Amino acid sequence: MTSLWFGDEGARNAIRKRQEKEPLMKYPAKRESLWRCPKCGHRFVTRNLWHSCGHYRLADHFRGKPPTLRETFNCYVAAARQNGPVTVYAQKTRIVMQGRVRFAGAVVRKDWLDATMWLKRPITHPRLVRTESFGRLGYGHHFRLCVPDDVDSAMVKLLREAYAIGQQASAR
Repeated sequence: MTSLWFGDEGARNAIRKRQEKEPLMKYPAKRESLWRCPKCGHRFVTRNLWHSCGHYRLADHFRGKPPTLRETFNCYVAAARQNGPVTVYAQKTRIVMQGRVRFAGAVVRKDWLDATMWLKRPITHPRLVRTESFGRLGYGHHFRLCVPDDVDSAMVKLLREAYAIGQQASAR
């Protein structure tokens, strides 16, 4: 008996013809739905992931701050939402943006936003003030945003990259 692998030329040709008609396709991996914490309602990729439950309002972060900071934050979120659905969660000390996972956020300061995003590579940008290394996971980049125009076209492109990480695009 001839092995299909080593000697059956007819079988190999049949396989080749079938592959020419039906090329191998990459199907996206089945994605698990996000787990929702029953206490705070936040969604997570992993069930029972540690987090600090809390109910905070977005408006509380901007209380007593210049209105232009809220406008700037709204531009930052709008730039992220150009890429698809984004959930915004107000937490005790920060605000986060999430696709499947958190990919960007902000801390409201006295007269500026410490806007952050997660990227897989180091970058340069005129408003970049600090970069944290997360090892093999990438980098956390911090930007100083003061006015809506600070969310420029370069930042919009960076948010597109961060959004893909937040969707776990590389995990597909």
